[in-house]
Amino acid sequence: MGELSVNHLLGIKYLNQKDIQLIFETADHFKEVINRSIKKVPTLRDITIANIFFENSTRTKLSFELAEKRLSADVINFSAAQSSVKKGETLIDTVNNILSMKVDMVVMRHPNPGAGIFLSKHVNAAIVNAGDGAHEHPTQALLDSYSIKEELGEVAGKNVVIVGDILHSRVALSNIFALKLQGANVKVCGPKTLIPKHIGSLGVGVETNLKDALEWCDVANMLRVQNERMDISYFPTTREYTQQYGVDKKLLDSLEKKIVIMHPGPINRGVEITSDVADSDQSVILNQVENGVAIRMAVIYLLASKIK
Repeated sequence: MGELSVNHLLGIKYLNQKDIQLIFETADHFKEVINRSIKKVPTLRDITIANIFFENSTRTKLSFELAEKRLSADVINFSAAQSSVKKGETLIDTVNNILSMKVDMVVMRHPNPGAGIFLSKHVNAAIVNAGDGAHEHPTQALLDSYSIKEELGEVAGKNVVIVGDILHSRVALSNIFALKLQGANVKVCGPKTLIPKHIGSLGVGVETNLKDALEWCDVANMLRVQNERMDISYFPTTREYTQQYGVDKKLLDSLEKKIVIMHPGPINRGVEITSDVADSDQSVILNQVENGVAIRMAVIYLLASKIK
């Protein structure tokens, strides 16, 4: 078994191809574990992990917690919304207080880009970035690529389009890094107002016509419109967005080939995709959720093995 080239998972841009391969191979092993009748392994019995979420999250938090418990780690959950952070305590103070409880690893979601990087320089624990602002969400990108590999055999050479709110999405950025690293062809598709100006410098194509994008791709990753991150209106109405960038069964069936539909969740049913698309045999959304636990187990296990 190899080891990761990094001591923290701060973003996909710090990983290399071998790291991704190692995470996937480790996830294969854990996927087999979570499908057994006894789903736990005693691997991390002496490791304590703190989940620190400064932003609300249901799915990611549950997925990490489940992954940690499947590995038999001790888990502390900390929600900043109910904490002294509200009273003005700094990020370092908060984390150091938690670390004084002898915590080995911190899984953190934070609204500020770069929070995980900042923390990794100031505290003595392995840091896993569970999303930092509109910057990166590395475990989501890993589970997305892993799901593509599982469905299509490999990621290299596949055409993947990421549709929707690219501007506010950490999922989009991490996915672009991960897919490019593995040799996939990537395009983004959405209203011009939701596509960052410098996206071309990341080596991805831009397509504003959804039908053309879907005809080109093997996989469409449909992103949620992030209304909570929008301080101004980026498109006239949700109805108009759906008419131009929503996928329904009729559109899916009109394509010349079968494509794979993905979504990082939570789904706005009837906005990005209709229910009959989300629940169709072309959708791998529930596989993504299952793979999320296996991928997070792999990441935690590999980082824990580097803790001295």
